[in-house]
Amino acid sequence: MNARIAIFDKAGQAFRLEEWPVPEQLATGEVLVEIALATICGSDLHTVAGKRQEPTPCVLGHEGVGHVVAVGAGREEWRGRRVTWTLADSCGHCAACTQWDLPQKCRQLFKYGHAALATGSGLNGTYGTHVVLRPGTHLVEIPDSVSDSVAASANCSLATMVAVTETLPSPCRVAIIQGAGLLGLHACALLRDAGIERVIVVDVDAGRLAKVPDFGGEPARSGEVEAGSADLVIEVAGVPAVVAEGMKLLRPGGHYFFVGMAHPDSALNITGEALIRGCTTMRGFHNYAPRHLDRAVEFLANSPLPWQSLVSPPLPLDQLDAAFALAKTRQWARVAVQMQR
Repeated sequence: MNARIAIFDKAGQAFRLEEWPVPEQLATGEVLVEIALATICGSDLHTVAGKRQEPTPCVLGHEGVGHVVAVGAGREEWRGRRVTWTLADSCGHCAACTQWDLPQKCRQLFKYGHAALATGSGLNGTYGTHVVLRPGTHLVEIPDSVSDSVAASANCSLATMVAVTETLPSPCRVAIIQGAGLLGLHACALLRDAGIERVIVVDVDAGRLAKVPDFGGEPARSGEVEAGSADLVIEVAGVPAVVAEGMKLLRPGGHYFFVGMAHPDSALNITGEALIRGCTTMRGFHNYAPRHLDRAVEFLANSPLPWQSLVSPPLPLDQLDAAFALAKTRQWARVAVQMQR
């Protein structure tokens, strides 16, 4: 049996579709998933634009949902289930996994959608009909109440924001989110669910801001929020230009969480004096632990919010270039790609 995959060679070049062999036998702990639907993350947009470097050729994509169609020894209970999975595989034995509560920084970390075709089975990303999941990858079953389109980004944006909002400053009455993309809307909904009184979402895009009230937040333009009013500021805009305003919005002793600038073009213009005199706590977040994905799926299963409205109608895999072009317009928080044999 062959899978159908979209291969990324380099920035500025179209994806090429190829048939790729599916392993006839899986190793202990491996799982073969037939992907139903993937969504395009902003990190992949950066890669295709040349702002991030990945080993090539490769299969990009890490957000996805599908059915388990084959299993290696020790994973028999997962056969036939509709699942998502952690975007990285970890060893479970190193200090990051066992002592630091940071399995996403495992010394033997493997990230889906970020590995060359020559690595393992080659079926390492979600822009294809199949992916082979490694033994240290955590799986979560998707309940019937959650659609493929909504579930696909749970293993990236939502699980990350679950990790970000797991431990909040005290007191935390007012939170400001810089960026009204999917990360920002996920953060908004989670903070409101946690009981935060006011969640203000700042963006320059009127279209994005229009969606904010649907997820419990107050939309605002840059410059419209009172300085010194925030207990917490969360950056998910991905651009360092927002940091100066974010610092001004924090109260003394406030917390500043950085999430969106996981790319090299992110030097921060902050003085040590500003941090010290403001008694400011700054923290970076990158990815998440398995429990955060569990919580993300549970959150979606119980959420009445209109998540489906944020995802485009799906495009087929053979229109992946068109899907990326649509994603660049920012018309949708996520663009969906459906796998078709």
